[in-house]
Amino acid sequence: MKLKAPTVLLVLVMLSSCVSSKKYSSMESQYKSMEAKYLDMTAQLDEANQKLNSCLNDKTAAEANAKSLAGQIDYLKTSNQDLIKQMGNMTTLSAKGAENLEKSLESLREKDLTIMRLNEAVNRKDSVNLALVTSLKGVLGNMADSDIEINVEKGVVFISISDKLLFKSGSYDVTEKASAVLGKVAQVINNKPEFEFMVEGHTDNVPISQPCIKDNWDLSVLRATTVVKILQEQYKVDPARMTAAGRSSYIPLNDNDTPENKARNRRTRIVVLPKLDQFYNMIEDGLEEMSQKPDSTSK
Repeated sequence: MKLKAPTVLLVLVMLSSCVSSKKYSSMESQYKSMEAKYLDMTAQLDEANQKLNSCLNDKTAAEANAKSLAGQIDYLKTSNQDLIKQMGNMTTLSAKGAENLEKSLESLREKDLTIMRLNEAVNRKDSVNLALVTSLKGVLGNMADSDIEINVEKGVVFISISDKLLFKSGSYDVTEKASAVLGKVAQVINNKPEFEFMVEGHTDNVPISQPCIKDNWDLSVLRATTVVKILQEQYKVDPARMTAAGRSSYIPLNDNDTPENKARNRRTRIVVLPKLDQFYNMIEDGLEEMSQKPDSTSK
């Protein structure tokens, strides 16, 4: 135990009265040495306590880590068992499973073949449309481009004829030029009896009201039926191949903001309609041709 200063002083006083100064000095030196050793031992004890606490903390962390590793080991053991089971299932692929896989592959091959036939049929249809456009442009070649247009839109051929070539203003009475224009169109149509077509009447957005024409719907329909009747009666086009339709002003080519744009919107459009049964026949013919060809992949 560390001696308090008053106690040490009292002891020294008592000793000084009983011992010589030489012995006193020796005892004082011994006391100081003992005090230094005591302080050194106290410091060592504090350091030992700190190391002990550090070791205890390390022990706690090591125990937690060991517990975590034990959990991971258990998980890996379970996962290993699952993998072994899965590998066992994979290695037991039955003959029926292999047969189903082969059927799936065969089905995919058939689908690829069908897609190829469809593409071939579409290409053949495009070739027919190209031939039709060429024929139409050949017979109508002397017409001004601004008055008559021939185009293919989404795989469909259509002829757009300005109303000034066919009808008098605000009327469904035909002009003198109409007969020449429609006669040339009928020439191509009659040479393609496998096609059907629709005649569409289109107007601008200027309101119209006459004794026999209530509005632009009436006008567009009457113009379409007029063209159909001329093609039937004068040029012997089979009426069963024709459809008359009025579109009024609701499918304009341009905004109705200038006289020129309104003139473009007033038109009659002849749309050549593909027959679906003909398209399917093309596909079937293509499939039959391919089935008769030797398989280039088999040797």
